[in-house]
Amino acid sequence: MTAHGNRLLSLGMARIGLARLGLVWLGVLLLGGAAAAQFGRGRRWEFRPDQVNRGDVPVWQNPKGFERDVFTFTRVRYSSFRERGPGKWLTDYPDSDLNFSFRLQQLTALKVDPHGKILELTDPDLADFPFLYLIEPGQLIFSDAEVLALRKYLLNGGFLMVDDFWGENEWENLHQELLRVFPGQEPQELPLEHEIFHLVYDLKKKPQVPSIHAYMNGLVTERHDAQEPHYRALFDPVGRMVVLICHNTDLGDGWEREGLDAGYFREYAEKWSYPMGINILTYAMTH
Repeated sequence: MTAHGNRLLSLGMARIGLARLGLVWLGVLLLGGAAAAQFGRGRRWEFRPDQVNRGDVPVWQNPKGFERDVFTFTRVRYSSFRERGPGKWLTDYPDSDLNFSFRLQQLTALKVDPHGKILELTDPDLADFPFLYLIEPGQLIFSDAEVLALRKYLLNGGFLMVDDFWGENEWENLHQELLRVFPGQEPQELPLEHEIFHLVYDLKKKPQVPSIHAYMNGLVTERHDAQEPHYRALFDPVGRMVVLICHNTDLGDGWEREGLDAGYFREYAEKWSYPMGINILTYAMTH
């Protein structure tokens, strides 16, 4: 959330496979064009693009006439959480969203909305956006309306990425909430052999990305009961992956804080956060 968090580093991003990315995303565009035409564009929740402090993240222009045929990084604003305050859904905003969107348009053939969007699960425009990002779910409690809206969204072809929560208590909380969305459908741990770890980037292990604060203290985990990263998937009744749950890791901090420390950028943002994020998005948009 700090002003320096969204600085971008121009360090060797070509090392992470530009040629292959371009070819993969050309295929995504062919599939995504139909998706974009179907999903279209909705309205932005409360925040106006020109009111967000972008730091040094540039604004780019997409081709005129194709404003609806772009990928829009969409963050979920959930209102039903236990703690007081502005809500954990805002964690890492806007830096992670801006940086990830910038890297997508910089490193791939995908046309990307430079501003992104924030929507509630009950927003009537939710179906306009095929990919949702939900963060810090360790204490959230969905309202009945949110449960119904999320179930409808996922069954109609949407995809949800969950990120940045740690430990067994937070996992069990999310687990119970997802069972309300799909009763009887248990999330499944994905093996390293699953294509989501190899679709664009060939990852040799499941990424565990610490927060910048943990990294500065020489740690790779935030809790004693969060030693192993988990990537669990929830499938709909016909077997399509609809939710990817990134547990005991913080991919979003790798996006948000890439410019705060060169070592953190090289070891976590460049090596793991962006590759895993692009793998997940590619899988979501091509399945």
